[in-house]
Amino acid sequence: MTAGTPTDHGGLRFGYGTNGFANHRLDDALAVIADLGYTGVALTLDHDHLDPFAPELARRVDAVGRRLAALGLAVVIETGARYLLDPWHKHAPTLLHDDPARRVEFLRRAVRIGADLGAEAVSFWAGVRPDDVPPAVAWERLVAGCATVVEEAENAGVTLGFEPEPGMLVEDIAGWRRLHAALGRPTTLGLTLDIGHCRCLEPQPVPDCVRDVGQHLVNVQIDDMRRDVHEHLEFGTGEIDFPPVLAALREVGYAGLVAVELPRHSHAAPAVAARSLAFLRAAAVGDTGNGGTTHGGTSNGGTRRVTTAMTPDALRAALADVPDPAWLTAALHAVAAQPAAISRYFPAAGRRCGRADLPDLPGWTADEAARALLLATLPAEHAEQAETLYRTGDAAEKRAVLKALPLLPVGAAGVPLLHDALRTNDTRLIAAALGPYAEHLDQATWRQAVLKCVFTGVALAVLADLDERADAELAGMLAALAAERHAAGRSLPTDATELLDRLTTIGPPAGLTATGQPHSREA
Repeated sequence: MTAGTPTDHGGLRFGYGTNGFANHRLDDALAVIADLGYTGVALTLDHDHLDPFAPELARRVDAVGRRLAALGLAVVIETGARYLLDPWHKHAPTLLHDDPARRVEFLRRAVRIGADLGAEAVSFWAGVRPDDVPPAVAWERLVAGCATVVEEAENAGVTLGFEPEPGMLVEDIAGWRRLHAALGRPTTLGLTLDIGHCRCLEPQPVPDCVRDVGQHLVNVQIDDMRRDVHEHLEFGTGEIDFPPVLAALREVGYAGLVAVELPRHSHAAPAVAARSLAFLRAAAVGDTGNGGTTHGGTSNGGTRRVTTAMTPDALRAALADVPDPAWLTAALHAVAAQPAAISRYFPAAGRRCGRADLPDLPGWTADEAARALLLATLPAEHAEQAETLYRTGDAAEKRAVLKALPLLPVGAAGVPLLHDALRTNDTRLIAAALGPYAEHLDQATWRQAVLKCVFTGVALAVLADLDERADAELAGMLAALAAERHAAGRSLPTDATELLDRLTTIGPPAGLTATGQPHSREA
């Protein structure tokens, strides 16, 4: 399968961690991961894999960014390198040590690298409490250190994922909730959830863990594991039943990477990575439950096009069978009477209306439609609240705001929200940003957004007015990308190739065929 090609795994996007390719050069590891068919990579900053303390960091980060783009790989940043900071002591220093300065600086650099690479998240953890540090002191140090990292992330516009790790000061979901509360529940700080850790020590079944924290998930690591044994195992060799886990990730609307975490398998990395992806694909298909349909992507039955015309009446009709219609009616009345009430009802829509696909509204889920309807109910003079709800919302809430923009009397004022969404590698945010409201994007930005879809695996069918807006300049950009892929032994996704073929009526750029391959000298 060609790297970057949209795949059908119930909407899930599978990646692989570079800490499982420790014996490979980074460029080689990325190429193998892409060639196997993964759509993303969890990049652990380490000695041989983008060392954040080696010289010429900016140049090396830029080179990695270009490599990721060429391979069509999304990225999250991991910070679990064992001996990067201290050659004698694993993972030291942590935020809990007497002098955490080198760890803090490492995390700051990781945040800046994440910003430069457009990472979906930067992940980190607490560390093991040193024996000579009392628990209360360790906790104070952790909160203070995390506050510094959160501030850095907020300034850089980066999402953090804090990972509970067995044996560390914060080892479970309850510990993450306590830390999140102690920091004032910053929206910048989400949760990195390792599926294996859930089986290792959480009291509830793994799918229930996913559902419990779904609204906070920004990064997911996946591996097999046994109860009470913190050992990352290949799939099928532990105790986890994966189809229900993947179904739970779909149920909560998780759109980030699901990255394989096998840090002790570098000795056979390509084979292990190939087996892992085959296992995950089978597990996803085996428990799809909806015929393989994904939002704004492709399905076993072909491309699914998102509805481009929407009205409040259509939303109401599609929401007739939500689990709690009385709540929705009351919420709409409350928001119409007291616009400020939307801040209370908007986040609750997923819980009260559910997140199921709406058969009469292709490309929409119940929570998105309910939130869009709440926004459409706001009096015109309060429509600017949409931006506040976007800026403070989780990924599902942001998608709803983007989809609701065509219904709101905001003119082109919502364009900055589109720009924000298009800066991410969250495929569902990108898709939501390129609906009908994208008519307000200038042509240059829109063309770049089309290329972003090609790089990140967003099906072009989600773009409103694609054929109407596509022009000769876009054809040239696609042709150049196709030539670059061809030189690397790869090709464009099928939908991008089909678009380029349709644009040949405009005329391909000089020196290139309609599919972007260089003309043969013998032709």
